[in-house]
Amino acid sequence: MEAIIHAKRWKGSEAPRKILVIRFQALGDTVITLPYLQSLKKQFPQCELHLLTRVEVSHIPKHLQLFERVFVLHGGRQAKVQFALALLKVPGLWSQNYDAIIDLQNNRISRIVRKILNPESWSEFDLFSPVSAGERTRRTIESIWTWEALPEFSFVRKQHTSRAIQILEENGFRDGNELVILNPAGYCTSRNWPLKRYVEFAQKWCENINPSTQFVLLLLPTHYQKARFLKEGIGDACIDLTGKADQVHAFDIVAEASLVLTEDSGLMHMAWTQRIPTVALFSSSRKDWSGPQGNWSVCLDSSDLDCGPCALEVCKYGDNRCLTRYSADFVLEQANHLRLNRQYA
Repeated sequence: MEAIIHAKRWKGSEAPRKILVIRFQALGDTVITLPYLQSLKKQFPQCELHLLTRVEVSHIPKHLQLFERVFVLHGGRQAKVQFALALLKVPGLWSQNYDAIIDLQNNRISRIVRKILNPESWSEFDLFSPVSAGERTRRTIESIWTWEALPEFSFVRKQHTSRAIQILEENGFRDGNELVILNPAGYCTSRNWPLKRYVEFAQKWCENINPSTQFVLLLLPTHYQKARFLKEGIGDACIDLTGKADQVHAFDIVAEASLVLTEDSGLMHMAWTQRIPTVALFSSSRKDWSGPQGNWSVCLDSSDLDCGPCALEVCKYGDNRCLTRYSADFVLEQANHLRLNRQYA
């Protein structure tokens, strides 16, 4: 199905000189946009890209040599505060004299900012079509002018990733070992694969695939109990970086991994947007909206079940059947297939 994009096309014979991209939230949604914007920048390096975003999700965009300017909004998710602060940003944005605005948020605040700035060309993200967020991002970019926004997954950092490697080494990573990231970070219980399955997966990986593997946890402090369970179950092969790595460090550590096994979360998007083999345990989430893309990912979702994808925070049957049906052996098979495909690519 074609996404419905509202836009005013650029009529110049050359690409716009300066473009403002708007994307406020959330972390994963912001990361999804990066390969497509990187494609635009690569094709038109003379085009100056600016980003307007929330401070909470600004760190990775600031870390990359993609945006010439990153404007940030404070106020968290409080819409009224965010709106007031956005209006205070308008004079500075106005002075930039943007040729085009790519509104990848498409909410009340972003639309008002765009209308006040009144660029010659603009486009708005389609919020509702049953098409992946990445594909809708691509079409939103392409709707302004005639270019092909094929995603570009190679990112240049403004600073080297040495600090990320140092964090790994300080916590027991041994050079030459394979790195696999385990991420049981689904925000609600319906999106959680049983923790004991992660332990079984790690044990079977070491037994059947590579005994010289270390498993990294990049969880938030709120997931401390999960991290403790996995650390105790996996043992010395587990590197627990819970609360020790910020967004930028996590993004760079993900780039060093051979595989990411993850629930629906921002880290999942960090993986597939860097072309890291990604097994996504999607459960009640909508795969058609936000599942990881590319042949280096596999998404185990609930679209084949009568009850899914339900989007409920708690399974109505009480057993998370859309995820508990997947054994550690089955997930291991899917993961190893992706890993081997990457090795022989």
